[in-house]
Amino acid sequence: MTDKIAKKRSEKSPSEKAKANADKQRRFRERQKEAGKKLVRGYVTPEAKACYDEIREKTDWTDSEAMSNAMRLMYAAYKCGQIKLLNEWLRKNNR
Repeated sequence: MTDKIAKKRSEKSPSEKAKANADKQRRFRERQKEAGKKLVRGYVTPEAKACYDEIREKTDWTDSEAMSNAMRLMYAAYKCGQIKLLNEWLRKNNR
């Protein structure tokens, strides 16, 4: 009997769970901002953000087009066995 009472008391209400989750997400966003990262479609480093901005500037692609084409490029490199070559080029060109 006491186990059931203790279990009921330890359970959180849905609103308490939602508040706890929102607080956890807020703290995560604050830590990412403090680390100098910016939310694009995930938190990226300042270097990655600079590359992203350069691509958008040179191509005039929208955010969706840039993400779609980046995924296509990575998939094509993967299918052709060129991931290593792509990574080497990125490192060589400080990207």
